[in-house]
Amino acid sequence: MSEISFILVSWNVRDLLRRALAALLADSADIKSEIIVVDNDSHDGTPEMVRAEFPNVRLIANSENVGFTRGNNQALALARGRYFFFINPDTEIVTGATRALLDFMDANPRVGIAGPQLLNPDHSVQPSRRSFPTFATALFETPRLSRSFPRNRWLTRYYLRDTRDDKRQDVDWITGAAMFVRREVYEQVGGLDENFFMYSEELDWCRRAKQAGWRVVYFPRAQVIHHEGKSSEQVIAARDVYYYSSKVRYFRKYHGWLRSQLLRAFFLAMFANQLVQESGKWLLGHKRSLRAARVKAYVQVLQSGLK
Repeated sequence: MSEISFILVSWNVRDLLRRALAALLADSADIKSEIIVVDNDSHDGTPEMVRAEFPNVRLIANSENVGFTRGNNQALALARGRYFFFINPDTEIVTGATRALLDFMDANPRVGIAGPQLLNPDHSVQPSRRSFPTFATALFETPRLSRSFPRNRWLTRYYLRDTRDDKRQDVDWITGAAMFVRREVYEQVGGLDENFFMYSEELDWCRRAKQAGWRVVYFPRAQVIHHEGKSSEQVIAARDVYYYSSKVRYFRKYHGWLRSQLLRAFFLAMFANQLVQESGKWLLGHKRSLRAARVKAYVQVLQSGLK
């Protein structure tokens, strides 16, 4: 058995994946580990690059995009590590992070999931620790309300802004760009919920782990640079559909049908309002190519019904 199974799910980010793999190999040179890459039918030469440049990496090359969640579950079914380190392909692990996480988890057997501190490319802190969302949180996290009321109490609590970024702490959940997970958590609560194609799957998993008695800890001594959203930004409309429909699905799972449908109606109204605004700007001739692209994306989101 390996100490750590690194798991990366990739889609059309070949060059970033190359950097991520090189950083992982360098940081885990003294640790018995394996790397599993799941490629979701990339068309940028990702599988060929992995086979040619990283022959010891285990590659699962899917013939279609099965989603982020199912891709991770494919790797979990094959992983042999005592721990699983889920890490996005648009990340670069900072030297020493793997050893720090491994030692911390070995010393704290009730911690089921640990999240390193995420950094933006300029090394500023990227928020990655959260409390569980409430209905108010879901409303105020939307772009319009978060800009209008940036320091409201719901988002302050949700993003844990009243605690320090450099302090180790127990949290409700950590974002999935980098998650260090004990094998026993997977064996006890199962894999990621594939009803979430992408987004909110880590929130759901952390919640299930905590319900089973495991601790979730934010561990800033370990750091990972995250070039956020490099896969999802390639398909903006699909990203919005998955992001908001996953929120609706999460609320239906944990807060009931009524609240989920109220939230869904609010999100659809938000996109309808944005569609009207962007259409008006297009009619006035303001940056027409940009407005046309946004109108197309909003129409696609509305057509989906966020189901």
